[in-house]
Amino acid sequence: MGALAGRAAAREITFVEATVEALREEMRRDPAIFYMGEGIGARGGNFTQTKGLYDEFGPERVRDTPISELGFTAAGVGAAMAGMHPVADLMFADFIAEAMSQVVHQAAKVHYISGGRIEVPLIVRAAFGVVRSAGAHHSGSLYPWFMHVPGLKVAVPSSPADAKGLWKTALRERCPVMIFEHKGLYNQKGPVPEGEYLTPFGQAAIARAGRDATIAATALMVHKSLQAASILEGEGISVEVLDLRTLVPLDEESILKSVARTGRLVIADEAHETCGVGAEIAARVAARGFDFLDAPIARVSMLQAPHPFSPPLEAALLPSPEKIAAAVRAAVRGEEAHAG
Repeated sequence: MGALAGRAAAREITFVEATVEALREEMRRDPAIFYMGEGIGARGGNFTQTKGLYDEFGPERVRDTPISELGFTAAGVGAAMAGMHPVADLMFADFIAEAMSQVVHQAAKVHYISGGRIEVPLIVRAAFGVVRSAGAHHSGSLYPWFMHVPGLKVAVPSSPADAKGLWKTALRERCPVMIFEHKGLYNQKGPVPEGEYLTPFGQAAIARAGRDATIAATALMVHKSLQAASILEGEGISVEVLDLRTLVPLDEESILKSVARTGRLVIADEAHETCGVGAEIAARVAARGFDFLDAPIARVSMLQAPHPFSPPLEAALLPSPEKIAAAVRAAVRGEEAHAG
């Protein structure tokens, strides 16, 4: 992945271990950083996302909270305004709805309405996506909501290396940052460089080079897109897979350059299609890169329904390597593409 460019990978660790490593390094570097959330103290979090941090930094800097997303996110906004650098861990992305007023009306706006005098260096962390048919209240991919809000940055890492690098970048920002991590990636292992490095915001990475079509993808969909590219390689179709890494800022230039090379664009994203990541990218490419296109832009997303408990029904609604491959195949062959 892009964070590894020019670096020797000394070891492989999991995605979640990479995030813990980033937090540990940055908390040692900056005493203003502290962490809040439910069950993240001695227990180490639902996903082991704070494992070992409580033992090292203690209850003042790794604070277990009541089940009150609105309350501790509000406390994080206030602490950030007062000079601290809090992380508010909302566990499941769906629970952000409980704290929406603090994220959208306070964190995102304070710097602007104060004329730049007050900074809000708050990180909001949320695990998203479908794992083990968890149903409608624990499976959402809600990051497109926050692309709409001025004043927020939005990161969606897909690899252990970028998970660490984006976390370290976020912890040095002076504005609110939303970090969305797909639950299906937490135990994935990958090479992570040792030593100091940051993954810059606003720079997509080419996960696989190709000539016939571009797939722009987020988080777990990067891996499903790579599987689709392998399927299509056997059919003589060469696919370029672009890992977006951050959605705000969005690397529009890399998307346009890739589409200029390939002439076709498919956007793969687990969020719902309407007003989603794919809609935004499609609009920008249509406005600035229409002449590059040899086929209509296609989107492969979660179909427009709440997440079901039924595993077969859930699979039918979700993007898959086969659905992504079908969208690329249709674009290359000039066939009609079907949504979803």
